[in-house]
Amino acid sequence: MTPKRLAKIINEINNILLPRVCFGCNTQLFSGERILCAVCRHDLPLTDHNYLEENTVDRIFYGRIPIKKAASFVFFSKKSIVKNLLHWLKYKNQEQIGGFFGDWCGSLLRESGHLNHIDAVIPVPLHPKRLKKRGYNQVELFARTVAINLGAEYCDDWLIKVKNTKTQTKKRKEMRWENSKDAFQLKTSTPRKYKNVLLVDDVITSGSTIESCARALSQQKDLGIYVLSMAVVKEG
Repeated sequence: MTPKRLAKIINEINNILLPRVCFGCNTQLFSGERILCAVCRHDLPLTDHNYLEENTVDRIFYGRIPIKKAASFVFFSKKSIVKNLLHWLKYKNQEQIGGFFGDWCGSLLRESGHLNHIDAVIPVPLHPKRLKKRGYNQVELFARTVAINLGAEYCDDWLIKVKNTKTQTKKRKEMRWENSKDAFQLKTSTPRKYKNVLLVDDVITSGSTIESCARALSQQKDLGIYVLSMAVVKEG
């Protein structure tokens, strides 16, 4: 028996003893399915945003920061599969969900060719204390897989978070901005060879976090800043 065949048998036994389930509806996943079953994957509310046409994420940042273009992969709402997925990702140690989103979103971006000029993908950083407590940055795997698909460099050492802000989910827009203001800084050792970067976050609500990060990045002259998030809060 070949090692490959043995590994397949062991994997099948594990699936019987510890069946993999869908993070959306908790039903057992079939062979070839990952994270979501076919039904939940079909029901995922994709935004269909691209980097050519204006969209709702662009409008969030109008008149606020000098970004080239922004987009999100899926819509977020209070009662949705997306909310459940991001909860598992951020608070239940299910980091692979970020990779799942990154593979899917990244392949669409690669096929479109709209971001072929991106030199580096930069995740919104966590404060060191929050990172130590959680053990990982929930944006990292999403950003890494997007970078691989774009053929860009993954750079998690450009920005540092200097204010350990609390979660902003229940804060009003004004308080979110005040909470995020000057929360991020650009490292002085940032490479100067890049012309266009993609700034990546998990969820965009008011845009205050992205705005603060983009202001820090804009200290580097002649840098084109693009924005991508896993999700954006749906209007209404």
